[in-house]
Amino acid sequence: MAASVADILRSHSTGRATVMGILNVTPDSFSDGGRFLRPADARQRAARLLAEGADAIDIGAESTRPGSDRVPPGEQIDRLRDVLPAVCGLGRPVSIDTTSAEVAAFALDAGAAIVNDISAGRDDPGLFALAAERGCPIVLMHMLGQPKTMQADPRYEDVVAEVAAFLRGRVEAAEAAGVPRERCIVDPGIGFGKKREHNLALLANAGALAGIGGPVLVGPSRKRFIGELSGAAAPADRVSGTVAACLAARAAGASLFRVHDVAPLRQALAVWDAICGHGT
Repeated sequence: MAASVADILRSHSTGRATVMGILNVTPDSFSDGGRFLRPADARQRAARLLAEGADAIDIGAESTRPGSDRVPPGEQIDRLRDVLPAVCGLGRPVSIDTTSAEVAAFALDAGAAIVNDISAGRDDPGLFALAAERGCPIVLMHMLGQPKTMQADPRYEDVVAEVAAFLRGRVEAAEAAGVPRERCIVDPGIGFGKKREHNLALLANAGALAGIGGPVLVGPSRKRFIGELSGAAAPADRVSGTVAACLAARAAGASLFRVHDVAPLRQALAVWDAICGHGT
């Protein structure tokens, strides 16, 4: 049975693994840029992700791959204007991937239910006020720097402790703006200002983020570190590595997974959960 927004927010306490399917309406995303710009193509892609077992669709109109330039809110809205109603019309939870309160407000008006902010409210403090006003969950992600420069030699003394401290501070800031802690989904930001060893440490210790807010989300899907470990140069060839990363994070305490390839992850989670006795 498909999960509701409430089910997603309770996934860390119920033991239910929940999945966000990625839908990029961008010309330049690292893995699938340019493929789903037309409303019909986006709707077809979203419908397929849902049929494969996604609980929600995470849709974004700005690529945040390493080295990318920022996209103005008006341009994001132009990309979303016809696509978003088509996807929301499928009747399942939709998350808007943006750092802009203007874009988030447009998306929520069009039917989106969750805001996914890679800047954790730092790019546009108005996002916290918007989430408080609308009563919607917000994903708060750790990122070192900005997408343009985040992979320029990122360094940490203790990546798990530092990411946890950052996310704790952002949840407190969201709470101060009126967003309940239980509506704050925390994300360690795999691949966002992290080297391979940082990503591995965060996936292995996802449980260190439990209790900071609501559920812990991880998004390792098709990321470069998987290619470095496996030799898979093309992002589309990193599906098995993505599944392995998600299962490791699941074992460590994550309950929400943002991926391009829903069906293989759902199959792996079904078997893993059955073996480990998790709720479904």
